[in-house]
Amino acid sequence: MPFVTKLTFESGDRHRLEDVVEEIKTDAARKGVEHKGPHPQPPENVRVPQSKTLLDTGGEFDAWDYTVYTRTIEIVGHDEFARSVAGRDVPDAISVGVEVEQQRGQGHKN
Repeated sequence: MPFVTKLTFESGDRHRLEDVVEEIKTDAARKGVEHKGPHPQPPENVRVPQSKTLLDTGGEFDAWDYTVYTRTIEIVGHDEFARSVAGRDVPDAISVGVEVEQQRGQGHKN
C-alpha cells in the first residue's frame, strides 16, 4: 500500500512560493511521479501587534498586517522523491510542513 506525502508550503511572498511549487511540480512530472496539486488555499490575513518596548509598559506601534499564502502538493508513492522534496533547501521566506499517510485498499480492515 503506497504512502501519500502531503507537503504544505506557506509564505508571505506569493511569487517566490509559486516559483518553488512550480519547480517541484515540473520535477515530479519530469520523473513520472504521481502527484496532485499544487492546490492553493485561501490567503490568510494576519495582524500582529507590535510593542514599543520589551516590557508591556511602553504602548504599541500600529499592528503589522500581512498575508500568508498556502499551497499543498500530494505525492503518491515515490517515497524517495517525496523525501528529497521535503529535505530541499527552500528560501527562508517559505515554511514547509510534511504529513505522511498510508493509503489502504478498498475493503482492507485495520
